[in-house]
Amino acid sequence: MIVGILKEIKIEEYRVSMTPAGVEIMQNHGHRVLVEKNAGIGSGFDDRSYAGAGAEIVKTAKEIYNRAGMVMHVKEPQPIEYPLIRRNQIVFAYLHLAADELLTRAMIKTKSVDVAYETIQKADGSLPLLIPMSEVAGRMAIQEGAKYLEMRYGGEGVLLGGVPGVEPATVLVIGAGTVGAQAAKMACGLGAKVYVVDSCLSRLRYLNDVMPQNCFTLMSSPATIRKLIRGADLVIGSVLIPGTKAPKLVTRDMIKTMKKGAVMVDVAIDQGGCFETSRPTTHKDPVYTVDGVIHYCVANMPGAVAKTSTLALTNATLPYATQLAEKGWKKAMQDNHEIRKGANIVKGAVTYKGVADAFGLKFTPIDKVL
Repeated sequence: MIVGILKEIKIEEYRVSMTPAGVEIMQNHGHRVLVEKNAGIGSGFDDRSYAGAGAEIVKTAKEIYNRAGMVMHVKEPQPIEYPLIRRNQIVFAYLHLAADELLTRAMIKTKSVDVAYETIQKADGSLPLLIPMSEVAGRMAIQEGAKYLEMRYGGEGVLLGGVPGVEPATVLVIGAGTVGAQAAKMACGLGAKVYVVDSCLSRLRYLNDVMPQNCFTLMSSPATIRKLIRGADLVIGSVLIPGTKAPKLVTRDMIKTMKKGAVMVDVAIDQGGCFETSRPTTHKDPVYTVDGVIHYCVANMPGAVAKTSTLALTNATLPYATQLAEKGWKKAMQDNHEIRKGANIVKGAVTYKGVADAFGLKFTPIDKVL
C-alpha cells in the first residue's frame, strides 16, 4: 500500500505522524511511503532523513491524498483538506469527532474509512495510542499550571512546593487515568499537596498504593469537587470517556468560589472539556480568565514538545499502521479487535456510538459493516 505522511497544518502543531525510523520499517514491510515536504521539521526530522529511510518526498498534501491508500495525520484533518479526502481512503489520526460536528459531517460525506487513534482499545480497556500523549499531557499540565500561577501571568503567586515555613500549593486532579496519574506524580514530586478524585475505586486504591504521602485519593462526587475546588490553587481536568464528549464536572458556580488567580488546566478539551467554562485555546494564545480564574485549554498540548511526542507516538501507532497497510482496513479490523474499536466512520456510516450519540446521528455497528 502507498502510505502518506502529511504535514500538520493545525495552528502551532509541530508533531509528525511518523519518524524516519518508522518509514524504514514500513518500507521493509513492502509499502511505499510518501512524506509531505518539511512534514518533520517541527520535530527535528528533515526531508533528507526521510529520503534516507526510503520515503518519497512530495511537495503538496493534494498529491499525497491523490496517491495514498492510507493517509496519516497527528491531528484531525482541517477544513481545507476535506475536499481532498477520497472515497475508501483510510484516514488514520487523532480525530476526536465527538467534539466537532462540522468535522464529523464532513468525514461522513467523504465516504472515507476513518480510524481514530484515540478509540483503538485493548481487551483490558486501555487505549494504547492515547496513553503516550496522555503521559506527555499529564506531565505538561503541571508544568504549565505552575507557570501560570506566577504573578506576571495573573496568577496568585504561589510556588507549588512551597518552602520551609510556608505551606505548599494545593492541586486538585479530577480523573485518575493516565493523564491524572502523571499529573499527580509531577505535582507530588514538586512537593504540592495533591488530591485525586475519581469514580473508580480500584483505580484510587492503586494510586493510594503507589503515590507518595502528599497524595490523597477521594471518591468523586459533585459535593467532593465543590468542597475541594474552593481551596485549590491548581485544578487539572483529566476525565476521559473514549470517543465521547467529556462530562462537565466543574460548573461555573463552582469556579466562582475559587481563589482569584488560581489556575485550571483542562486536558480533556480535545473531547469538549470537563469544565463548564472551557473553550479551546492555542499555544500562541493559551489562557483566558473567567471570574478571576486562569483557564489553560490548549487542544494539542503535546505539540509543544514535538520531538518527545513524535517519538512516543510512532512507537505506539506503527504496529497498527503496518497492519492496516498490509491487510487493508476490512481484513485488519476483522483480524484485530483493537483496530475494529478504532473505526469511527466507515464509508459514510457512523460506527462509533459515542460519535453518533453526540450529534443525534444514526449508529451502525462496525460488525454490520464488516
